[in-house]
Amino acid sequence: MIDALAARCRVERGRVESDAWVAEAELAGQAVWLVKPLTFMNRCGAAVAPLLARSGGSASELLAIVDDVALELGTLRIRERGSHGGHNGLRSLIDSLGSEEFPRIRAGIRKGEPPDDLASYVLADFPAEDVLVVQEVVGWAADAAECLLNEGAAAAMNRYNGHGQA
Repeated sequence: MIDALAARCRVERGRVESDAWVAEAELAGQAVWLVKPLTFMNRCGAAVAPLLARSGGSASELLAIVDDVALELGTLRIRERGSHGGHNGLRSLIDSLGSEEFPRIRAGIRKGEPPDDLASYVLADFPAEDVLVVQEVVGWAADAAECLLNEGAAAAMNRYNGHGQA
């Protein structure tokens, strides 16, 4: 999803810093840092927290965008703040930042019942028949990020929560 935002912002290059790919961009008329941790998801806080601290930003200025096996494929869920809800990446961010006070966009990647081996499931390639849905949800997540920056979390939640559900 960060790659989609980078393409939207016409970012041509970034840098590796603090175990993350980082690029400065303009999104929704605002200067932002696009950050893609190069760690496993369950350690992303270790990459993000030092960058946020160095920038002088607060947790509330972070927008986390994650895939989530707890949500059905193609579904978006946006929250202004809250617990990790069992998501290890959000847990890592909350633990590293010492705060739950940041918005997040969760994009569903589960198709059917949750698999027994979650790690293998989330690390596997999407089946060919799901690629178009994945591409759509990535676009919706990018739209939701822009909406959140332009109009706030309430507007983004009203417009995009449940997006893609039948």
